[in-house]
Amino acid sequence: MALRIRLNRRGAKKRPHYRIVVTDSANPRDGRFIQQLGFYNPMVPRDHPERLRFYEERVRHWLDKGAVPSDRVAKFLAEEGYMKPRQRAEQTKKSQPKAKAQARMREREEAARRAAEAEEGATE
Repeated sequence: MALRIRLNRRGAKKRPHYRIVVTDSANPRDGRFIQQLGFYNPMVPRDHPERLRFYEERVRHWLDKGAVPSDRVAKFLAEEGYMKPRQRAEQTKKSQPKAKAQARMREREEAARRAAEAEEGATE
């Protein structure tokens, strides 16, 4: 059983409110969970004390047991000082331009480099 610490969505349509829960990774997002570890309300201002709240003792307990936080929850936990921040992954191949667009960009860079060399040669 792989334990995950993740968000469990609550609230009305277009008015989300999340529970931070520990659950089995096979359970659905809003399905059964083992324990609630806090809550997150994105609808209030960032500096409001009721935006993000953790039950510190339980968070530390489940992290010690090996529960793995989701990316968003890991960011929250790092901001609160429960763990070190995760390194963000570099851009994926999917986020890069397609092959033809990359070729056009290389051609433009090459043309700009040649123009700069020609301008430099003309000023000497």
